[in-house]
Amino acid sequence: MSVITSAEALAHSHTPELQALAETLRGKQQTDFFSDSTTDRLAMAHDASHYLLVPGAVVRPESAADIGRIFTGAARHGVPLTFRSGGTSLSGQASTDGLLIDTRRNFRGIEVLDGGKRVRVQPGATVQAVNTRLSPYGRKLGPDPASITACTIGGVVANNSSGMSSGTEFNTYNTLDSLVVVLPSGTVIDTADADADAQLAAKEPDLHEGLLRLRRRIMDNPASVAKIEQQFSMKNTMGYGLNSFVDYEVPVKILEHLLVGSEGTLGFIASATYRTLPILPAVSTGLLTFDNLIDATSTIPALVAAGMATAELLDATSIRVAQRSGQVPASLAAIDVKDHATLLVEFQGISSEELVDKEAATAPMLSSLGTVLPFSMTTDAAERDLLWAARRGLYTTVAGNRPSGTNALLEDVVVPVERLGSTCQDLSALFDQHGYQDSVIFGHAKDGNIHFMLNEQFRNAALLKRYEAFTEDMVDLIIGAGGSLKAEHGTGRIMAPFVRRQFGDELYEIMCELKALVDPRGMLNPGVLLSDDPTSYVQNLKVAETVEEEVDRCVECGYCEPVCPSKDLTLTPRQRIVLRREIQAAEAEGNGQLAQQLRADYDYAGVQTCAVDGMCLTRCPMNIDTGELVRRLRSENQNKLAATGWKLAAKNWGAVDAGAGKALNLAKALPFPAVQSVTKVARTLVGEDMVPLYKKHLSGGGARRHPHADEAAEIVFFPACVNAMFGGIDENGADTTVNATAAFTALCERAGVHYTVPEGIGELCCGTPWKSKGYTGGYAIMRDKVLTALWKATDGGRLPVICDASSCTEGLLTMQQKVAAAVESQQGRSRVAGEPDFSRIVFIDSVEFAADRLLPQLSVTTPIASLALHPTCSITHLGLQSRMVQIAEAISPDAVVPAAWGCCGYAGDRGMLHPELTASATAAEAAEVNQRTFAAYASTNRTCEQGMTEATGHSYQNILQLLERATR
Repeated sequence: MSVITSAEALAHSHTPELQALAETLRGKQQTDFFSDSTTDRLAMAHDASHYLLVPGAVVRPESAADIGRIFTGAARHGVPLTFRSGGTSLSGQASTDGLLIDTRRNFRGIEVLDGGKRVRVQPGATVQAVNTRLSPYGRKLGPDPASITACTIGGVVANNSSGMSSGTEFNTYNTLDSLVVVLPSGTVIDTADADADAQLAAKEPDLHEGLLRLRRRIMDNPASVAKIEQQFSMKNTMGYGLNSFVDYEVPVKILEHLLVGSEGTLGFIASATYRTLPILPAVSTGLLTFDNLIDATSTIPALVAAGMATAELLDATSIRVAQRSGQVPASLAAIDVKDHATLLVEFQGISSEELVDKEAATAPMLSSLGTVLPFSMTTDAAERDLLWAARRGLYTTVAGNRPSGTNALLEDVVVPVERLGSTCQDLSALFDQHGYQDSVIFGHAKDGNIHFMLNEQFRNAALLKRYEAFTEDMVDLIIGAGGSLKAEHGTGRIMAPFVRRQFGDELYEIMCELKALVDPRGMLNPGVLLSDDPTSYVQNLKVAETVEEEVDRCVECGYCEPVCPSKDLTLTPRQRIVLRREIQAAEAEGNGQLAQQLRADYDYAGVQTCAVDGMCLTRCPMNIDTGELVRRLRSENQNKLAATGWKLAAKNWGAVDAGAGKALNLAKALPFPAVQSVTKVARTLVGEDMVPLYKKHLSGGGARRHPHADEAAEIVFFPACVNAMFGGIDENGADTTVNATAAFTALCERAGVHYTVPEGIGELCCGTPWKSKGYTGGYAIMRDKVLTALWKATDGGRLPVICDASSCTEGLLTMQQKVAAAVESQQGRSRVAGEPDFSRIVFIDSVEFAADRLLPQLSVTTPIASLALHPTCSITHLGLQSRMVQIAEAISPDAVVPAAWGCCGYAGDRGMLHPELTASATAAEAAEVNQRTFAAYASTNRTCEQGMTEATGHSYQNILQLLERATR
């Protein structure tokens, strides 16, 4: 048993063999193809599992040909290698101390085939990205893992992932059409080719013959066939998929399906083609409550026969934990929990009429199940979301409340459905026996597949022994029940030593022969899936260092990574957090040199190139906004002169705003090269993180903001200073006086809406520039100015405040929330008579107001032929993307949100300080947008519009400008 330190792992992975391989691979021209920097290696060492192996180097190939070259070099120098894409795997199958091949960055291709009935996907594309592309065709992938937003096709194929409703019928094994594989020898086989088997026989004769030999060995042994059929009648990702030998006769088809679930140990899957499923849009959900686990699980056969698409189990501990969250439906809150268990069930269908028929047909059966609380199915989206939130929130609640420095382990097992209830009871008894508290049991009862969670401190030797003892007992329990130790999370390192015990000597030896046949050098992912070392599952364990309060809850799952603007440039949110942990670990170990090196790299990669857009929060199961950490780090390390300057600016914002507008007008009048040269020199002298780079597509300055009084006002209009600083542009990129502010006021007048603009508006700002840069002093000054002015303008909160830039609306809400949090922290404090209660002010974004209040009063006179939309991160946080689409569809018959949409990374002025951030963040979206020509392009924030204009070469305007133009 061993807990490994990063310094030990770094030293162990830096081998002469890898250095020799490095010299071979460095010949590639692109700078990010190969990296052996300490920071990059440590950032990539961490995944969602509880193992820590630091790669000797990271390589980012661009093609299958690159993979072949890497295989050749690795074989020559004897270097082990492992593939990594999403890094959401929980079982340790994506870690290595050899060469780590990052397939996320350059293998994201998605090609829809046959009108959506098939789809060809590269390994770096997420399941959600694929489903987004399939959605217009009414189709989706079969596998539906819980990590759908972050897990990639590479991992889904490698682990044969399933999910809540896919079961075994719709997993990768059963919905795979074909794949392209690069074998360890460098041979490339596309199993879709009509002569694929002949190619395999010609190029790899020993492999072709060996697969036939192994099949004969299995089929000639009735005991082997019976064992395989029993094991794979359930979800089963333990060991290799030996059912391939039973289900298929042709070697290339056997190999194709053996690669499914092989966890990167047999070859590189360059692409996979799936047969897709129809989307069933009509869904009804209900909660069945029983006295105990046995009663609940005994109903599963009847529920499956009734056509339930899902049946999710929550044991008594799960119910208690969910109730403590305070965010549960009344049906769950009403349970006085003793030994109760619940089943969350769903019907799915093409139409609401189909659901009604299903519910009517099954009503007698459902009423006879012996539930202890009233039961009904609901199609209401809010009620359904609340029911599912209780199920999905278990991981957040248990893992988020774990003691600092402990690891959250989420495991999965499967047993025959008839043994499920007793197995759950026995598993609960094991938790008590070994002293694990709040260890919940939940999962896919329909398939006999349950998950359980426990928190463990691996640094403590006694607790590590406890974990080992519990594992041994758990293995005996599941195998004794005729189950599998892995149902959908993959064997990995955690269960590799137990494959022999589950399958027996004969089938285990066949697995070993298969590995030697395909990968005779043992080069691919050694230690994963098969291991003869009985203690290998408790070696190279990682511990989570205590770092900052903002991010200590992080479980390193990587759900945040697909939406991070800097993911392809520097670091992701997960990597920002793990490097903070690595810095802390280095300091704790007395390794000051390593800590200093990591800190130096972190300034640019971790702090300067973070957009602090909070998109990571939208995906994080622990509700972590890594941007909050970065903002605090910026505050702690702020330039004192700059901080003083920004504090002064907060006091005199009107002059600053007007001065910036004049400067932009002056710059517009001068030759572009001269102006950009001046800013380049200033950036060199003062610093790239201090002076923006002047861009060719920047507009001139905007019109100054002025108060506006109207006794009949029904709203307070807060025109954003960004729309005064930057002028508007038209569809041709020319300056126009009709920017977002002018468009909003024109629309209000056209719709008969009276408004007022606060006194002193020229001095007011939402505070985002100070907040994002960490200038807390200036932020406090501006916050107090703004809220005081708005309290007066709104008549103590009587009138709502409308803002014409989505990021500024979010900024105003943040101001309000920070004041509310400060008041709440002053326990026992009574409000002074006459003191403003800023929480009464209502903030509404102009997009929401336009959709709900203005649009019904307007007539579209000049429709826009086609319209490309760029939703901003602020619109996403505000939950208003649907309102933006509503406006777009009202003014255009062809309004499109690109499937590759994401935060542009402009982040106020960040795109001018670090243009490489925006270039990287927008690359995929820009490529998709430029596949066709649109009549107009729209977003909801001036700087985001600027970022997309630079990225695509097309002029992005505010959606309000287009609404105004279309309704003249």
